[in-house]
Amino acid sequence: MTDESDRRRVLAHDADRKRLLREIEAEAKTIAGWFGRSSIDPRVLDALDSVPREEFVPPGAEGSAYANVPLPIGQGQTISQPFIVALMTDLLKPNSDDVVLEVGTGSGYQAAVLARLVRCVYTMEVIAELAGQAQERLARLGYRNVEVRHGDGYHGWTERAPFDGIVVTAAARDIPPPLVQQLKDGGRMVIPVGAAWRGQELMLVEKDGPGQTRARAIVPVAFVPLTR
Repeated sequence: MTDESDRRRVLAHDADRKRLLREIEAEAKTIAGWFGRSSIDPRVLDALDSVPREEFVPPGAEGSAYANVPLPIGQGQTISQPFIVALMTDLLKPNSDDVVLEVGTGSGYQAAVLARLVRCVYTMEVIAELAGQAQERLARLGYRNVEVRHGDGYHGWTERAPFDGIVVTAAARDIPPPLVQQLKDGGRMVIPVGAAWRGQELMLVEKDGPGQTRARAIVPVAFVPLTR
């Protein structure tokens, strides 16, 4: 590939990324009644702008990397729709000193976005092949504050707990008690809950203190099921 073709490819991805951010902002306005406001935190949008999504999709799918849709990544899994990534990240209200747990690494895209906003991301993936690929990809792209672990995320990551925030990128049938226990007082968890592919709601769980949690539905969603 020539330097000129490389330059054109980079410019095309940059333009596609800017268009995607405009689409995300427009979609946020359409769910304002559920979301509670009509815009995504600019810091979250900046994080999405800085992450090269084309690096997180399968070979041959780079041309669709900035479409506002989920894409298959193999093993029956998907890379989430960018708007949903933005929404879930925004709901966490991430701070620069936070330590966050992600359940469901997938390609590593959500972890990369979070890594731009928090001190450390611990991310778990139950499918060994995806965990290995994500670990290699994140290291190659220079995300030094992300640690990947192959394991069952339903039970969380006890050794790294407690967490300021937890994001679950697959639909659970219920809110996993171990994850609630590993959430700091004042922490937030964002998780899709419901049966496989239907009747799911994106839930925001807020932990006010020991044994004190509040959960509310934000918006209907469709995620792959949480694999145990």
